[in-house]
Amino acid sequence: MNIKSYLDSTYLKTSEDAGISESENKDTTLKFIQEAIDEKFKLIMIRPEFVSIAKKMIIDSKSKVTIGTVISFPDGKNSTDEKYLEAIQAINNGADDLDFVINYEAFKNGDIHLIKNEVLTCTRLGVENNKIVKWIIEVAALNNDEIIKICALIKNIVIANFKEDNYANVFVKSSTGFFKTNNNTPNGATIETLIVMLENASPLSIKASGGIKTTDDALQMIRLGIKRIGTSSAKAIANNESITSNY
Repeated sequence: MNIKSYLDSTYLKTSEDAGISESENKDTTLKFIQEAIDEKFKLIMIRPEFVSIAKKMIIDSKSKVTIGTVISFPDGKNSTDEKYLEAIQAINNGADDLDFVINYEAFKNGDIHLIKNEVLTCTRLGVENNKIVKWIIEVAALNNDEIIKICALIKNIVIANFKEDNYANVFVKSSTGFFKTNNNTPNGATIETLIVMLENASPLSIKASGGIKTTDDALQMIRLGIKRIGTSSAKAIANNESITSNY
């Protein structure tokens, strides 16, 4: 197994998140992009403002690394129209994968019409532009029953509105990695949650993200059937090295 082909190397911090200047944060992002190229990871996941730079670096290096970015990150509260416009800009800048944060608060409040509209509208945009679409459901904000229902909802929207050939390009993704939990409980992917997602989102694929810090955890997830692993520690995971970062 080539674990690198599953890894979405991820850096999504703003300068404020990282506690550094904007120029320092740009330098950090560029290092992540170059590392993804050098290590031949599946994808580099970066903030929208860096997609154009990543595209040029990848073309110049003749790399096969693809580019992912986030939409309505990290809380998912933007309107459907705003998400659509963000996605168009990302597509125009060269993004291959569009990771939308679903409006999970609206879902929790029972606004299913809003969720159906944004999933259908934005998935269609991605499919029509030959992009991979991922819906981040933010599992740490949901209880088990809500995870089951939102996975089934996304799956049913896709099945009802798209051809079977498109299913492989639509993912349900566990987490942003930025959700603040109480009492330091996990804010990202756990094996138990991923099993629930796999059982209820199939035939859509699952991306695990948030808090994945060991090679063993990543391999266990892949053996379960997870198709993509989002992590800020991709190089360490690929090389089975110890990880000290808390992001």
